[in-house]
Amino acid sequence: MRSPESRKMPRLPAALARAPVARTAAALALTGALSACNTVVLKPAGDVAQQQGDLVVISTVLMLLIVAPVMLAVAVFAWRYRASNTEAKYEPDWDHSTQLELLIWAAPLLIIICLGALTWTSTHLLDPYRTIGRIDDKTPLASDVKPLEVDVVALDWKWLFIYPEQGIATVNELVVPTGRPLQFRITASSVMNSFYVPAMAGQIYAMPGMETRLHAVMNKTGDDFVGFSANYSGAGFSGMRFNTRSVTEADFAAWASSVKAGDDKSAAGALDAATYLELEKPSENTPVMHYANVDADLFGKVVDLCVEPGKMCMSEMMAIDARGGLGKAGIRNVEMLTYDKYGRDAATSATANPSAAVQRELAWVRALCKQAPGSVIDNTVEAPSDLSALSGSDLKAPQSISLNGREADAASTPARPSSITRN
Repeated sequence: MRSPESRKMPRLPAALARAPVARTAAALALTGALSACNTVVLKPAGDVAQQQGDLVVISTVLMLLIVAPVMLAVAVFAWRYRASNTEAKYEPDWDHSTQLELLIWAAPLLIIICLGALTWTSTHLLDPYRTIGRIDDKTPLASDVKPLEVDVVALDWKWLFIYPEQGIATVNELVVPTGRPLQFRITASSVMNSFYVPAMAGQIYAMPGMETRLHAVMNKTGDDFVGFSANYSGAGFSGMRFNTRSVTEADFAAWASSVKAGDDKSAAGALDAATYLELEKPSENTPVMHYANVDADLFGKVVDLCVEPGKMCMSEMMAIDARGGLGKAGIRNVEMLTYDKYGRDAATSATANPSAAVQRELAWVRALCKQAPGSVIDNTVEAPSDLSALSGSDLKAPQSISLNGREADAASTPARPSSITRN
């Protein structure tokens, strides 16, 4: 028989034996994941983004001036006044110290004042609507430098970039020259999005029917910068990423010329209203496309929500509203403003082939919006000479309105001038 000492120790269960190995593997996996992180926000390629990164670092350091001593004090107090430390002074009746009160309140107050001053100045200096005043911290902006204008449209689920000066457009590719101010005008086709290139500048929202602005500059060349949507916008949101390349002025001119010539594999022809309406339809993971020609009025129509033929622009409707509206006679114009991604075709078809009476009405409305009193549009209808606000401009009162306790006669009762005034 074996002696008790010679008996083998009982083996641990396999799961317990593998536990340390699993924990080690998990720790290594997490370390590998962290190694994939980059510091593009703190080390960007654009001066505006660099100032924003510096703001993050300075703010963090200022806050750590309070946080770090407090965390250290927690550890020191816990150790010094532990139960086993008989040398610690025990004062159960202690309740106040003027010196401690001054220290506890004065230090955070000073930090808050510093953060407030920093926030105030940085908020104005880094306002996305504010034109930049320098290329970098050592290079002021020359007075004769013209910024590159780029019109940005957030579509479902892709990005459209229009270069008005060059007369070209791209999809899911942004190419900009290094060392030149950039001026972005940003909007969206259907839902709110957020335009963000971390290496260039902070994010700015893109909203339908509105135009937001962003000013920036790129200080380093490179083709590995990434832009994306920072606001969830639906099923294809994860694919709303685009390549951002920063090149020299010469390379940018050569690239723009190649797109204009349409001699690359991404060429997609011209971008007019009809092509845009097809491009606007939802699609995911759309490849890069280049348009050699762009309708000069396209971006304005996108913002004004009137790319479709027959649609009234928001600016036209606002001009009508500013003059008091058109009552029931303008009902068709209200229909033309319908902006439903799936139901607006009905409104478009209603005005696509209008009758003679509707044509006169539509022409009269547009003359009221765009022409001076007495001028003629399309050589057919003269704009009304009386543009009195809120008077109805010779319209009759609708039958649904009761005047003096009696139903109004629409054929004989003129519209009453409103008592509302604008100062």
